[in-house]
Amino acid sequence: LTPFSASEDMRSTWQGKAGRSPLQALYESGQFEQSSLQAVHQQRREMLSKICSRYTRKRRLLQPDDLRHLVVDDTHGLLYCYVPKVACTNWKRVMMVLTGQGKYQDPLEIPAHEAHVPSNLRTLSEYSVPEINSRLRSYLKFVFVREPFERLVSAYRNKFTLSYNTAFHKRYGTRIIRRHRREPSDRALERGDDVRFEEFVYYLLDPRTQQEEPFNEHWERVHSLCHPCIIHYDVVGKYETLAQDANYILQLVGADTSVKFPASSKTTRTTDDMTAQFFQDISPFYQRRLFNLYKMDYLLFNYSIPSYLRIR
Repeated sequence: LTPFSASEDMRSTWQGKAGRSPLQALYESGQFEQSSLQAVHQQRREMLSKICSRYTRKRRLLQPDDLRHLVVDDTHGLLYCYVPKVACTNWKRVMMVLTGQGKYQDPLEIPAHEAHVPSNLRTLSEYSVPEINSRLRSYLKFVFVREPFERLVSAYRNKFTLSYNTAFHKRYGTRIIRRHRREPSDRALERGDDVRFEEFVYYLLDPRTQQEEPFNEHWERVHSLCHPCIIHYDVVGKYETLAQDANYILQLVGADTSVKFPASSKTTRTTDDMTAQFFQDISPFYQRRLFNLYKMDYLLFNYSIPSYLRIR
């Protein structure tokens, strides 16, 4: 399959028809009133562009396999790059409402497991190369991001501390314990259901981990999942401003006013204070190495070095 979005196509991928981004075209058509929120998103795009130009020396070609996280809504001309642990279940529910031709009315009526069934949503990787290029040029593209270590701790808590995630315990937990625990018990080696956060950090930093296979999507870096220096996103939403950014996007694409992004009601969500507690037992040496692993996400999306880290 021919690669696409080569460096000479960068401008057309970003600008769309007549040198305008899909977002610019919307504003110029008068369909959407400019606001202070627009200025916030302009700043986020500019920061992203600045960091990309500073750190990205060589443009690589995207392959269709790189686009497995880009969900397509052909009805509203929308591309959403989903990032696990950044409200992606609710966004997939919303995308199912938007693309469902009336089959779904309320995102919260869709069971969480159904939102993750691959056949329920099309991804950009399923299209032909001309169709991919056409959508990259003309569709509104958005991604949601989160403070990287908060997202990482959220992934750890969800995948390694909940009893029902046996698939993760078997696939990853047993391997982590075998490699990174001294004198593990037979039970731990068999079940892999009591991985400590410190062991999870050792696993992420172990060179063998990424040599054997790519990171699981729940702890893979956002820049590796969504390629923001190659695909130019019109909107970079943040978990910290989830509700207003979600409503902004739904307005931009002219979604029916009855489509609402689900309000967050989780009391168990991972917070900054909780993340700080998990890092208390991680030595400054490993804190620094882990920060370097996720550094590009910190830079690209303008997150500060967490105050609880002892790496200065």
